[in-house]
Amino acid sequence: MKSIYFKNFLMTSVLVFFSFLVLATSFVILGRAFALNEKRDSIAQNAVEAASVAGALSNNGNLTGWYLRLVISSISRSTGNHIMIADVDGTVVSVSDMEAVSPYIGKHINEAVLAEIDKNKRYQQITSLDNIYNERPYYVVGLPIITSGNGRMVGYVFVGSDCTGIVKSWGTASMLFAATAIVIMALALLMSYFTSKLQAEPLNEMAAAAHRFAHGDFSARVADTGRVDEIGALTASFNTMAESLEKSEQLRSDFIANVSHELKTPMTTIAGFADGILDGTIPKEQQERYLQAISSETKRLSRLVRQMLEMSRIQSTDAAQLLSTSFNISEVIMRTLLTFETKITERDLDVDIQLPEESIVVRGNEDSYTQVIYNLLDNAVKFSERGSTLGIALWKQEGRAYISVKNRGETISPEELPFVFDRFRKTDKSRSKDRDGVGLGLAIVKTILNNHEEDITVTSRDGVTEFVFSAKLK
Repeated sequence: MKSIYFKNFLMTSVLVFFSFLVLATSFVILGRAFALNEKRDSIAQNAVEAASVAGALSNNGNLTGWYLRLVISSISRSTGNHIMIADVDGTVVSVSDMEAVSPYIGKHINEAVLAEIDKNKRYQQITSLDNIYNERPYYVVGLPIITSGNGRMVGYVFVGSDCTGIVKSWGTASMLFAATAIVIMALALLMSYFTSKLQAEPLNEMAAAAHRFAHGDFSARVADTGRVDEIGALTASFNTMAESLEKSEQLRSDFIANVSHELKTPMTTIAGFADGILDGTIPKEQQERYLQAISSETKRLSRLVRQMLEMSRIQSTDAAQLLSTSFNISEVIMRTLLTFETKITERDLDVDIQLPEESIVVRGNEDSYTQVIYNLLDNAVKFSERGSTLGIALWKQEGRAYISVKNRGETISPEELPFVFDRFRKTDKSRSKDRDGVGLGLAIVKTILNNHEEDITVTSRDGVTEFVFSAKLK
C-alpha cells in the first residue's frame, strides 16, 4: 500500500511539473511575442504622431525649430522612444533628447533607408541605422514628413526603441512568473502529498482488515470518518461486507453446531439399538420394535438431509426470477388444504376458511408459496387441540395479499417466540409432540418469503397461534 501511495504522489508531482513547464514555455514564447508586438505598435503610432506634428510645424521645410524639438521631446518622454528628424538629404537636424550638442545631429541616414521610405512610404526594421545607435539593435520606424499646407515632403522622421530594453523588461516579468509558478507548484505538491496520504490511510486500514479476515477474525472494521466521496463509499461498502462476512461466519458456526446436535441423537439411537440387537442385549421377541425405531430414526435423518438441501436450493434462487411469474393464490390455498383432509379428519378439526369471492393473483413462484402454505398448515394441524378450529384467511391491503393461518393449542412462550424461524429451533413441548420434525419447516418458510422480498409475523397468546405472511399483488 505504501508503494501505491508513493506512485500516486510521484505521478501527481510529474504531472504538476510538466503542466507548469508547458504553461511557462507558452507564457514566455507567446508573452514575449505579444510584448514585442505591443511595443512595435506603440513605436509605429508614435512615428505617425511625430510625422504629423513635424509636418504641421515645419514652417515651409524648416525642421530645426525649438518648438518642434520641444514637442518631440515631450512625446519621447511620455513613450520612452527615441525620435530623430532628418531633412530630405537624410541629415539629422532635430532629435528628442534635449542636450545642447546632441551626438545624433549631423549624422546621415543610409540612402537605401531613404529610398525604401520614398518607395513604400514606411520603413520598419531592427537596425542600428549604420551605427547611428552605436551598433545597438533598435526597432526603428521611419516615415516621410509631409507639410500640412501644400503636401510637400520636407524630410523624414525616425522613431526607435532599444530592443534589449524590451527583452530585459520581459525577462524581469518572466522571472516574476517563474518565482510565482515555483511557489504555486510547491503548494500543489504539498497538497498532493497530504491528499495522497489521506486517500492511502483508509486503504491501508482495509488491507489490514482483509489480512485479519484471512486469519479468521471477522470483527475488523475500517474507521468511518464521515467522508462523502468515493473513499467514503468504499469504506461504507467494506464495513457492510465485513458485517455480512461476520454474520455468515456466525450462521455457519451455528448451522454446524445445530446439524451436529440434530444428527447426534438419531445416530446414537440407531447405533445403540443396532449394537443391542447384534450382541444379544435386546431379546429376539423385542427386536422388531427396536428395528422399527431404527427405521423411524433413519427416515428422520433422510428428511433432515432432504430439507437441508431444499434450504440450500431456496437460498440460491434469484429474487428477480421468482417475481417474474404470477399465480392465483386462492387456488393454491384450497389445493394445499385438500392434502391435509385425512389429518384434519383424524384430529377431528373444524376448518374456518375466509377467502374472497374474486380470484387474487400474486407475483412469485407458485411452488415456493405452496411450500410456505404447506409448512404452516402442517404445523397448525400438528399442534391444534383435538376438536378445535383451524383458521385460514386471505385478504388484500395496500397493494399486497395477506394470508393468515391460525390454530388453537398450547401457545409458544414469549421467550421462544422470537426464535421460531431459526434453523433447528424447537421448544421442549414441540419436540415431545413432533418426533418426526427436524426444525427446518419454519426456517424454510422464512427463507422463501425473504427471497420474495416479503415478511411473516407470528403471535401466540390465549391459546391461539397465528402466522400472517404477505405476497405482492400482480
